[in-house]
Amino acid sequence: MGLFDRLFKRAPKNASFAPMMNGWLPIYSQFGTNIYASDVVQQALKCIVDEFKKLIPTHVRTTGADPIPVSGNLQEVLNDPNPLMTTSEFLEKTAWLLLLNYNAFIIPTYYTWIDEKTGAERRRYESLYPIKPTQVDFIEDASGKLFVTFWFENAEKTTIAYDDVIHIKYNYSVSQYMGGNECGQPDHTALLQTLELNKTLLSGIAKAMKASYAVNGVVKYNTLMDDGKTAAALAELERKLQNNESGFLPLDLKADFTPLQHTSQIVDGETLKFIDEKILRNWGVPLAILTGDFNKEQYEAFYQKALEPLVISTSQAFTKKLFTKREKAFGNAIKLYPKDLIFMSISQTLEMINILSPTGALFENEKRVALGLKPLPELEGKRYMSLNWIDANNAAQYQTGANVSIDVVDENKEESEV
Repeated sequence: MGLFDRLFKRAPKNASFAPMMNGWLPIYSQFGTNIYASDVVQQALKCIVDEFKKLIPTHVRTTGADPIPVSGNLQEVLNDPNPLMTTSEFLEKTAWLLLLNYNAFIIPTYYTWIDEKTGAERRRYESLYPIKPTQVDFIEDASGKLFVTFWFENAEKTTIAYDDVIHIKYNYSVSQYMGGNECGQPDHTALLQTLELNKTLLSGIAKAMKASYAVNGVVKYNTLMDDGKTAAALAELERKLQNNESGFLPLDLKADFTPLQHTSQIVDGETLKFIDEKILRNWGVPLAILTGDFNKEQYEAFYQKALEPLVISTSQAFTKKLFTKREKAFGNAIKLYPKDLIFMSISQTLEMINILSPTGALFENEKRVALGLKPLPELEGKRYMSLNWIDANNAAQYQTGANVSIDVVDENKEESEV
């Protein structure tokens, strides 16, 4: 069976369109792209995508409030999603599909078996594929199970159980199944008006500049001429302009040339800045982020407004579909960590190291990497902490002099699934 044969499947028998609360049929034609000819829109989306691809997808198991990274099959797939993409390329592709279409679909491929000890179905994931369908239909079988049929540009289609599809929605509001408007598409009505204003403004500037520089001076003839002689004089002037290579225009005593000064300001910078910022506000991208001239506070605001909602939606969508209810009950989740996104100065990095070092939360090589230094082999696995700390639960016993037991954690012991 080929790679893509596993992605294309047949619809279940006796299937019908899934019901919708508003009575419509759940058929969604993908996808609108008419706003993306604007360079400002493309640059704004690229700012978000370029930061999103820096995320680190991680399988964690949370015990209490402590998320523990889990090395295993899922983490292997997150580190190498499919034969065509690296992790950053996978995240980049997913982000573009989400921002362009307000919906992103990812199909995991896997095989299953029954655990002999527990009798539960187990999965081993092989790959994750972001797809770009042209039409999406939601259907259900006789038992009420939800399926989704994807139609593609090459007329191929596949039907997959919705539980097996990672579906990330953006601006999830009026549609029951899809992000965007009631048709499952981006609603850019208001934005198109601003883009049309921007286009008109720029076109007017171009025309005004051409008109401004089309007339460079006035030639005054000191004699009276009829229409025929005027036309001949103009033709002779045009010939001299075309043949001119020195920059000097030869004229006789009958004509005077008066140059025109081009000093008019067509559009002020504040107007252009207002239009750009009005477009950028649709995605929460400040102008400083677009130009790259931002400070820490501006970046933090950009992350919280434009990136963090996408991070949360993506993390929860992956967790919902890649784990069973039993696995999620034991704290298994997929988190997208923004380690490489955090914008800190050297002094702020040192402050972070000074705060975390006494708790043993940082390895020695992590400290070096945070400061831009290469890790050293002799520091591999070394981690130090202060002895001036005690478990908060044992503080009262420590103060009264009672014996306090110390729990030793064997980091090499293999963790069970649950």
